Formats: sequence, structure tokens, C-alpha cells
Amino acid sequence: MLASSPTLAAPVAATPRKGLVVLIAVIAALGGLLFGYDTGIIGVALLGLGREFAMDDTVKQLVTGAIIFGALFGCLGTGPISDRLGRRKTIIGVALVFALGSVLSALSPNVTLLILSRFLLGLSAGSSTQIIPVYIAEVAPPEHRGKLVVLFQFMVVFGITVAYFTGFALDEHWRWMFGLGLVPALILLAGMAVLPESPRWLLVKGREQDALAVLERVRGGKAAAEAELAEIKTVSNAPEGSWSDLFSPWVRPALLVGAGIAMFSQITGNNALIYYAPTILTQAGFSDQTAVLATGCSTILVVIMTVVGSFLVDRIGRRRYLLTLIPGSIIALAIMGYLFQGAGPQTEVERWTVVACLAAYLMLNCGGFGVCIWLINAEVYPLFVRGKGASVGAFSHWGFDLLVTLTTLSLVTQLGAAHTFWLYAGISLVALLFIWRLVPETKGKSLEQIEHDLRERRFFPYQRKG
Repeated sequence: MLASSPTLAAPVAATPRKGLVVLIAVIAALGGLLFGYDTGIIGVALLGLGREFAMDDTVKQLVTGAIIFGALFGCLGTGPISDRLGRRKTIIGVALVFALGSVLSALSPNVTLLILSRFLLGLSAGSSTQIIPVYIAEVAPPEHRGKLVVLFQFMVVFGITVAYFTGFALDEHWRWMFGLGLVPALILLAGMAVLPESPRWLLVKGREQDALAVLERVRGGKAAAEAELAEIKTVSNAPEGSWSDLFSPWVRPALLVGAGIAMFSQITGNNALIYYAPTILTQAGFSDQTAVLATGCSTILVVIMTVVGSFLVDRIGRRRYLLTLIPGSIIALAIMGYLFQGAGPQTEVERWTVVACLAAYLMLNCGGFGVCIWLINAEVYPLFVRGKGASVGAFSHWGFDLLVTLTTLSLVTQLGAAHTFWLYAGISLVALLFIWRLVPETKGKSLEQIEHDLRERRFFPYQRKG
């Protein structure tokens, strides 16, 4: 039976302590930097690894996919852990595993141990995509939640950019490339040791005074903190939900949107091109160093688009932002497919057009899905299953990321680069229709208001219009 929805109180004007909230978001989002660096560095390291260990395409895909395979386990296990131990302690554990995985990857004497070390890094990477956006979303004020959660994705693409330029500077010294991941892991560990716990988690655990103290600290006033605490109480009296509760009729729309956005963020091909862009560009006739540098420069555009997007999602909305950017990425994929027909790019103009289209695609697709995926996944689920719901969204992301990673080079070999790009373009068109029909606008709403929309069956865009 559909639960009745209590009336929400009018919001009380507050002056959030923006400096403190931003500091909390930046330190927590360092997990995104680690995620981006450890997933991006493999694209450069493969060039040196392939020469030292004589790896074929299958082994290269296993080394690349190991971190994603580990992430599948990490993201599912983190939800229940964060619901039980708290968001803050869970992130501290994530930082410890990141540090250990970085050291072991750098010291690996053979491919087998490297794969195992990358799997360990995957556990922490998957965990970070589940817990960090949820932690930031539960601490941030509604009017700034978009840009603060997107800090996580900014750190991801910044980490990828750092990885490519680090790889360019270190040439084939892949052990140093992996070992440098230890630095941000230690910073994240030190930072989380002094940050507060999520007030929403504290209230669910019956620690009302602790929750109020955190809200007073981050909202800048007792009246605003008490008003927000009262709003959280309208949805916090339900017991901690089970996995089966995610499939109850009123929660199911959130599950569809969270898992669906995560799926489309991967099967439209962006991580495949990030991982294998240097390999694809060398096939187009570029040298190894030029291919790495061109890909690194492309990721700079992704960073810029992520910064722009972090402001736009709170102004024009998540849904409208996606509907604006994704069509451009489809056009870029179609042009790349055309240029790779037959013998592939033959002239300098065609080769550099491929680079331009690759940059445009990464900027629009990663700058679109990348900005919104973790934000939407942290917003749409009800409080009593938010940890588990975010785990399912992260599992969808990593599961389809693994599928794409393990098939991209094989697809290029079997279908050819042209048809592979056209396949990703077709899937992107389906994603566009999914967003238009089913993804709700969450801009400016409190997490509690979004939950009430779910309960009252006003979640999907067509339901609100009706």
C-alpha cells in the first residue's frame, strides 16, 4: 500500500557555511581523483606493459578490466557497510584500500599479481562511487547540492587528465605511474579523519543531538538546522530497508532511473574510448607519444566541461543538461565512424579530424553523463534504502563498464572501428529517449521532497505533466 506523505514544512532561510561545506565536499571527492587516476593510468601504462610482458589483446583487456571487476564487488558491499558503520568511517576504509592497492600495483613482478592488485584497487574505486556522492549529497544544502556532488565527477576527470600527463612525463615507467596513486589516498585518509558524519545517517541511528550539531555546523544557524532536522524526520522513521525493498512498487522508479543512467553512461562508450583512445589513435597512424598527448589534451576539455556543468545542473537542471549535450556526442561518433571506414584515416586532415571528434565526444558525453550520473544516483533513492540503492546504481555502472572494457578491442577487431563507433552512436540515441521520457528533474529539491514525489507517484516527467 502506498504510504501517506506528510506535509513538508516551508523551508527556513539559511546562510550555509559554504567554506566548510565546500571543504567537506572537496576532501571527500578526493576519492573521485583516485578513481579517475587509477582507471585512466592504465590507458598509458598498457603501452609499456605490453612491451615488458608481451601482452596480447586478451591479456590487455584482463589487466584493464580487473579494476572494474573489483569495483562490482566494492560497490555492492559498501551500501550495507555504510548503512551500518556510517558514511565517514566507510570512506576512511576506502582510502586505506586505495593506498594498499597503489603500492601493490607498483611492486607487481608479473601480470598475475598486477591483475590481483588492480582488482584490489577496483574494490575501493567501486566503493567510492557508491559512498562519496551519497555522503556529499546528505551534507550539502539543496540549492548547492548539484555543484558539490559534481565535485566528485570533476575529481574523476581531473584524475584521468593527471593520469595521461603523468604517463606522458614518465614515458614507459609504469611502476611509478601506479605508485603515485598513494599520494591522494593518504590525503583523503587524513582529511576524512576530521570531517563530520552525515546528519541524515546520524538521525536514522537515533542520534538526534549529534545530527543537529552537524547541521548547525554546516548550515550556519540553529533555526535553519532545526527546520532541516524536522524535514528529515518526515522520512527517517522508517526502519533500515532490505534489498527487496528496492523493488517495492513505489521505490522501483528510482531504481530504474539510477541504474538506467549508470548503464547508459557506459554502453554509450565513453570509458571504452578513455581506456583505449591511445591504442585507437596509434591505429589511425599516430605515434605512441602523440596518441597519449592527444588523449590527455582531450581530457582537459572534459575537465572544463565538468566545471561548466557543475554550475549548469543547478541552474538549468540535470535533465535539460543531458538532453542538450548528448546529441552532439552522437554526431561526433557518427563522423568518427565515417572516417574509419575502409583503410581508416589516410591524410593528416582526416587523422586530426578524428582527434577533434574524439575530443568533442569525450567533452559532451563524459561532460554530460559524467556530471549527472553520480548526482542523480545519490538523489533519487529514499533515505531508508539510499545506501543500497546507490550501490545498485554503482553496480550498474561498473557492470556495464566491465562489459564494454572486455569487448571494445574485440569489437574493433571483429566489426571494425567504423561500425563500433556507429554502434555506440545508436545506443546513445536510445539513451536520449530514456532521459526524455523517464529521468525526473531534481534541481532545487530537497532529498525529502524527491522522496515524497516517489511516494505520491509524481516521479517520472510524464507523471508530473499528467
